[in-house]
Amino acid sequence: MGGTNRRDFFSDLLPAKLQKNEKYDINKDEIFLKYANKTSPLSLKKTRAGLSQYTGAWTEKQKIHLLRRTMFGAKPSSLNALNGLTMSQAVDLIVNANPAAPLPPTNFYESLYPDPTAVPLGSTWVNAPYGDGTVNYWRWQSTRAWWMSNILNQGMSIQEKMIIFWHNYFVTEEAVVGDSRLQYKYLALLRTHCLGNFKTFVKEITKDPMMLFYLNGHYNIKNSPDENYAREVQELFTIGKGANLWTEDDVKAVAKVLTGFRADTVNLTYTFDPNKHEQGNKIFSAFYNNYTVVGQAGAAGESELDDLLNMIFAQNQTVAKFLCRKLYRFFIYYDIDANVESTIIAGMANTLINNSWNITPVLLELFKSDHFYDSLSMDCVIQNPIDYYLGMCRALSVNFNDAVGIVDNTKAYYSLANFCDIIGMAPGNPPNVSGWPAYYQTPQFHEMWINSDTLPKRMKYTDAFFTNTGLYVSGTYYMKCNVLAFAQTLPNAYDPDVLVSDCVKFLLAIGLSQTLKDSFKDILTNNNANSYWTQAWTDYIGAPANVTYQNIVRTRLQLMLTKLLQMAEHHLG
Repeated sequence: MGGTNRRDFFSDLLPAKLQKNEKYDINKDEIFLKYANKTSPLSLKKTRAGLSQYTGAWTEKQKIHLLRRTMFGAKPSSLNALNGLTMSQAVDLIVNANPAAPLPPTNFYESLYPDPTAVPLGSTWVNAPYGDGTVNYWRWQSTRAWWMSNILNQGMSIQEKMIIFWHNYFVTEEAVVGDSRLQYKYLALLRTHCLGNFKTFVKEITKDPMMLFYLNGHYNIKNSPDENYAREVQELFTIGKGANLWTEDDVKAVAKVLTGFRADTVNLTYTFDPNKHEQGNKIFSAFYNNYTVVGQAGAAGESELDDLLNMIFAQNQTVAKFLCRKLYRFFIYYDIDANVESTIIAGMANTLINNSWNITPVLLELFKSDHFYDSLSMDCVIQNPIDYYLGMCRALSVNFNDAVGIVDNTKAYYSLANFCDIIGMAPGNPPNVSGWPAYYQTPQFHEMWINSDTLPKRMKYTDAFFTNTGLYVSGTYYMKCNVLAFAQTLPNAYDPDVLVSDCVKFLLAIGLSQTLKDSFKDILTNNNANSYWTQAWTDYIGAPANVTYQNIVRTRLQLMLTKLLQMAEHHLG
C-alpha cells in the first residue's frame, strides 16, 4: 500500500479494532488514507514477460497460482487433479470445462413464510408468479445460498469465477429491481455466455428482463426515450469513456434504436413492442463514421439492435481493448502500464478479434502465457471478499451438512453471502452500475478491500470459524471448520513440519520464513519436540472416536490455524 510495508498497515490497524456505529466512510478513514496509493500507476511493478506460451517450471507454486486465479482458493484435491498434466493441459482442463448447469434454487422458507404462489417446500420457484415482497425476500436468500453453493462445490472449471467477473461487468442490482426470479434468469444468462461470444453476450444482456428494468430499457419508448442503458452500453460495456469517443448525440441515437424492448414478468423474458419503437433513421457521429441505422417498421424494428451492435463492434480495437483491460484487472493486476498495454492488452485484443469475439481463446492465451506465471504477477492482489471467504472454505475442504435439513443448510450458504456483504462485496448487489470500486477506482483499486472497517470484520468471522462454537446460523446450527477433517486431506499430517508447510501452501499466498513456520509448529507441539504432535495425531487416527484424543489435536489445530490466518499474507492471492 503506497510505498509502505503492509505489515505496518496491519499493525496500525488491528489494535484499533474500529467498529464504529456510524456508517463507514472510506474517505474519512485516516489509517486507510495514510497507507493507500497516492498516485497511479505506481511504476514499481515492472514485467517484460509477454503472451508467449510459458515454458518455465511447472511446480506446485504455479499450479496453485492457476487454481487461485481461475477458481476460488486452492484445495488439496484440486491440486491433485493437476498431477500428470502439463501447464497447457491444466489450463485446457479448467477453461474448456463445460459443467452441467446446477439445479435451480428451491423453496426452503415454507416454515418461515408460506409461499403465496403455492410452491411447495423443496421445489423450485424460479418460474412461479411473483407472489409478494416477503416471499421475494426469501427467494432472494434462496438465490444467494444457491450461488454460494455453486461456488463452494464447483468442479475443475473457471465458470463460477467468470460469472463473478461478468456480474461486475454487466452489473445489475437485486435491491433495485426487486424480483428474484429475474435475478436468477440473469445469473443463468451469465452462466450460458460467460465463456462464449462477447458480441452475442452484449445482445442478450441488452434484452435481459433484469437489465431492462435495472437500466430503464423497459421504459424506453418512442415518445419518451430513456438514455440510461444507451449510455452504459457504450461507456461501461463496449467502448469506454474518454475524449474523441462517442458523443451525447450518440447516446440519444442509441436510445432511439432500443425503444420498444419490454420486460415480460409473466413469462420471464422480453418482448418487442413495435408501437413503442422509434421508426425513424438514427444518425451517429464521426466516431462511428457518421453511420446511419436505418429505421424499421413493425416487428423488423427489433433487428435494429443487430445493426447497432455491428456499428459498435466495427470499432474493433477500441471494444476489444476495453474488455481485455477489464479481464486483466480482474485476473492479473490493476496497474496497466505502457508495456502491458502495448503487449498484453493489444495481444489479447487481437486474439479476441481474430476469433470473432469468442472469449475462451483469450483466456487460454492469457493463462498459458509467460506474463501470467511471471513472479510479479503472482501473490500481488488483495483478495476480494468472495475469494477470501469462499476460497478459504474451499481450501479447508468445508462441506456443509445436508443432514441438518434444507432450512439450516440454506441459511448456512447464504450466511457466506452475508459475510461477503459485511466486508464490502454483496453478491447480487454491487454498489452501482460501475460495479465494485476496487476494479476501477484509481489510484487505490484493490486496496479498497482492506480498510479500518473491513479488516477487523474479516478477522472476526475468520477467527470464529475455528472456535468450538463457530458462527451462528440458527439456534440449532453453527458453521465452523472441521479442522480434523481438513488435516486428513493433507499428506503426512503426523509430521508437524510438513503439516505447517502444507497449511501455508494452501492458505497463504506467500511463503513464510522458517522462523515463522517454527512458531506455528510450536503451537502444534505445545512447545515440545515434534514427537508430541506425532504421537497425538497417531493416537487420534488410531482411535478417532476417542474424545480425549480428538480434543488434543483439535485444540492445537484450531489455535494454529487461527493464528496462521491472522497473517497479512492470508489476504493476498
